[in-house]
Amino acid sequence: MKISYFFQILAVLFFCISIGNSYNDPTDRKSDHQVKSLNIKILSTMVADAGIGEWGFAALVEADGYSILFDTGALPETVLKNARELNIDLSKIQDVILSHNHSDHTGGLLKLRREYLRQNPAALSRAHVGKEMFWSRPLKSGAEGNDMIALSSRYKRIGGKFIEHTKAEELAPGVWVTGSIARIHPEKNVSGQRKLKTPQGIVEDTIPEELSLIINTSDGLVVISGCGHAGIINTLEHARNTLGKNPILAAIGGFHLFEATDKELDWTAEKLKEFGTKNFIGAHCTGLEAVYRIRQKAGLNRKSCVVGAVGASFSLDKGIDPLDLAK
Repeated sequence: MKISYFFQILAVLFFCISIGNSYNDPTDRKSDHQVKSLNIKILSTMVADAGIGEWGFAALVEADGYSILFDTGALPETVLKNARELNIDLSKIQDVILSHNHSDHTGGLLKLRREYLRQNPAALSRAHVGKEMFWSRPLKSGAEGNDMIALSSRYKRIGGKFIEHTKAEELAPGVWVTGSIARIHPEKNVSGQRKLKTPQGIVEDTIPEELSLIINTSDGLVVISGCGHAGIINTLEHARNTLGKNPILAAIGGFHLFEATDKELDWTAEKLKEFGTKNFIGAHCTGLEAVYRIRQKAGLNRKSCVVGAVGASFSLDKGIDPLDLAK
């Protein structure tokens, strides 16, 4: 065994012991803190102004000195390569949110953990998930349809730890994970074909584990979504019920509207307008036409409502920077 590899293993073992002792349950930290500095940069989506595009999603979130990776893209190398091209160092980030079990949001986890482990044993070592993340998704063939079951054991072998969330919890001052999203409105953004094995039996898989991220600011709430299987309006309603009926400063990410009818998009846009939504970045599964129709119907414009691209960003001081391709 090479000496460097031996010391790498020792570092992982030491880290596994220390993480169990040092992590504070997020339920112990609750505040009305409003984030003052925020920058969100997309690292995986289909449109690529810089780097590589793919059917997937990932975004880096930096809030008052706290950084978290939201989803990890689809292909193992995508987020890694895009981060390098954008001169972003992910090695110092400990927390990652996996919005749900689908591989276009979890595919980069192991590659990123292994790569940055060489620089920092704590890198991407805490994955925040919903409680149903590892429930079986049986296929008609009898095979297992949930890749996260096998991936979870591999992640743990390289020092990773999963933290399950069922309710809204504060990860850092002003930065919240939604927990289970209440599905008040009849938005149905799932195929209807997949099945989920629950303690009560086999049911339709509505992706109940889906998580989103909420950032509380003085100008309103910023909400980041991976796929929006719970419904974009349900997700934003949940965020507002969690932190008060504040306006939505920005909705960013995948919202699974590419198959929505004009009537459904018009209703969505009206609700976005009702919530005081000021900025909208529709990436991944939102759909190009859906973004343009929402722009028109919600009273937004080319500066405040754009298609998300790799490298595009949102910050409190500058708003949306869509980069050249998505302007």
